[in-house]
Amino acid sequence: MTIKVKVGDEVKEGDVVLTLETMKMENPIKASRSGKVREIKVQPGRFVNVGDPLIVIE
Repeated sequence: MTIKVKVGDEVKEGDVVLTLETMKMENPIKASRSGKVREIKVQPGRFVNVGDPLIVIE
């Protein structure tokens, strides 16, 4: 996993905020809305499940 933003960053809907690696493929995860990154709930190298919150944008 590669996190492309940090807390306090402004993002626009559609911006790539992180990249997840699954089955040796990299999958870009895009912001679902515009706003400011308030919290990053994941860490590089950690496993995430479907439905886990990754980044909080307000």
